[in-house]
Amino acid sequence: MNNLWLIIEREYLTRVKKRSFILMTILTPIIMVAFIVIVSFIFAYQGDKTRIAIKNDSQIDIVISSEGKQTVYVNKTDHLDSLKKNYTKLDFDGLLYIPAVKNIKNELRVQYFSEKQLSLTSKEIIERKIARLLRQYKIKQLNINEKDLENIEGTSVALDEKNLKFNDKGELEESEKQNNAAVATILGGGMGFMVYIILFVYGMMVMRSVMEEKMNRIVEVMISSVKPFELMLGKIIGVGAVGLTQFLIWGILTMGLMFVAGFFMPELDPNQMDMANANMADAEDIEMQIMDAWTLLSQQNWLLIFGVFIFYFLGGYFIYASLFAAVGSAMGDDLGEGQTLTLPITIPIILAIYIMFAVINNPNSSLATWSSIFPLFSPIVMPARIPFEPAWWELGLSMVVLLCTSIFMIWLSGRIYRVGILMYGKKVSFKELGKWLFYKD
Repeated sequence: MNNLWLIIEREYLTRVKKRSFILMTILTPIIMVAFIVIVSFIFAYQGDKTRIAIKNDSQIDIVISSEGKQTVYVNKTDHLDSLKKNYTKLDFDGLLYIPAVKNIKNELRVQYFSEKQLSLTSKEIIERKIARLLRQYKIKQLNINEKDLENIEGTSVALDEKNLKFNDKGELEESEKQNNAAVATILGGGMGFMVYIILFVYGMMVMRSVMEEKMNRIVEVMISSVKPFELMLGKIIGVGAVGLTQFLIWGILTMGLMFVAGFFMPELDPNQMDMANANMADAEDIEMQIMDAWTLLSQQNWLLIFGVFIFYFLGGYFIYASLFAAVGSAMGDDLGEGQTLTLPITIPIILAIYIMFAVINNPNSSLATWSSIFPLFSPIVMPARIPFEPAWWELGLSMVVLLCTSIFMIWLSGRIYRVGILMYGKKVSFKELGKWLFYKD
């Protein structure tokens, strides 16, 4: 046991003291936050001011506000042909012509004249603003009460979900906690995708570490002092601890930098916000939605979610890291050989992420149930199902199967590792790996 802790300490300290680890750990949050800030400045960039002349031959009073002063609309009474010829001399970038409205039931075709191409967003904004004015004109012509029409069009349906459960007496009760598919989807998908990234990144890190020590023949010296199984297990635990340390630092730095960056974020003017989202709700509606989402998040069982996430992260990591370590010990200088050996390991991880997306859409299906129990998929699928509250027997069975599989995979990989780590100059096949399992110590 002392040797195991020494190996874990060596693997951990050797990696966290590397300049590359320190730089990557510090620079990654900085780059992410800088990217968000730069993107916000790009969207806030107003560019050159645009002036558009409006020639209105319709019966509609066309007054388009120039909110934000980014695009200025000016009504002109000159003749249409004269405006076409001289709009640039009048310091306009384009000419918007609105013909007479002959039939309020038909589509109104407006025209835009310019030497420059009109952007799709600007085109949609002009169409939407004129359509709003045309709608008001139609309401007046048809003698419709605008408030009554708004009451009819404004009717909406909101679906509230409630949890139902039976109490100890067998009576049906309604739980105070509300279900929310959006919150569960985002939370579950985020946890599943995070485990997916961890398995790939740190599993491959274990494999590269084993390969480097084998190629440099450092392992030959270490094997004389410790058992191969202790060496492999110590490497897996050490690299996993490095990963947890890195994620913890990333989380702290990212939250701190985002807090500081909030003071420098530019504010979008109302016109730009309208361009970004034509149907954006009022500020009060947005605030209400944020409060509802915060309330639903506060109702989640975070102790259970966090505990399940850590358990499945560790279980999945030990399964795949041990397999990657076994493959790394069997690999030689031929990288093509390594790709062949790692393919059976990477396929279940990739399949699991696709299954996770299907499970989020239907968390109570047979696919969701059995894929969250199958140990090669459960580290990614089950964390994604937790916000949807799967049955307790499914969670318990999944955890037991994952724990047993983790122990078995570590033992199985150790059988391969003890032979492969000292074998050089021989191309290894899957058949050869199978033989190593039955070699005597």
